[in-house]
Amino acid sequence: MRSPQPLRSGGDNSCSPSHNPRFHSTVAEHKLRRFNLLILVFRLTSFSFSLASSVFMLTNTRGSDSPHWYHYDTFRFVLAANAIVVVYSMFEMGASVWEISRGVTLFPEVLQIWFDFGHDQVFAYLLLSASAAGTSMARTLKEMETCRASNAFCVQTDIAIALGYAAFLFLGFTSLLTGFRVVCFIINGSRFHL
Repeated sequence: MRSPQPLRSGGDNSCSPSHNPRFHSTVAEHKLRRFNLLILVFRLTSFSFSLASSVFMLTNTRGSDSPHWYHYDTFRFVLAANAIVVVYSMFEMGASVWEISRGVTLFPEVLQIWFDFGHDQVFAYLLLSASAAGTSMARTLKEMETCRASNAFCVQTDIAIALGYAAFLFLGFTSLLTGFRVVCFIINGSRFHL
């Protein structure tokens, strides 16, 4: 099935004389716009939480006698995963703004749909695994004398990990919405059921 003309990227589909364009109501266009705005809001929220988590972990350095985040592999993993999601979210927010403002996807439609869904899944699981590893290390440090000697280090680490979980949650919501777009594309030939 062909998808509606205004929703496709990469050229005009009306070159054949037998092509009958589908009817588009303004209600359907407003639904698509609201759906894309919802995805943009979830991406912005995930970006914000990942950025805050990265900043909290990166600035978690006290005096020379206190522990540092870069001495622990799991905390480096938490920082790296959140930094990767920050960069990915910036790109995807730009692509979402492009799609909302221009009415077309950045890449050809089928590629954009699978790109969004696949990367949302991968980076959501990356955040979940990094946060889980960070949680395990934070619990280990609390059982040792490390958190008694430097409580501020452990509190800031806990905050960074919690922000990573929040970023995962909103990236997971985004993944559900992009998964809906994939299913609609498979069933209808369009990324949104109109």
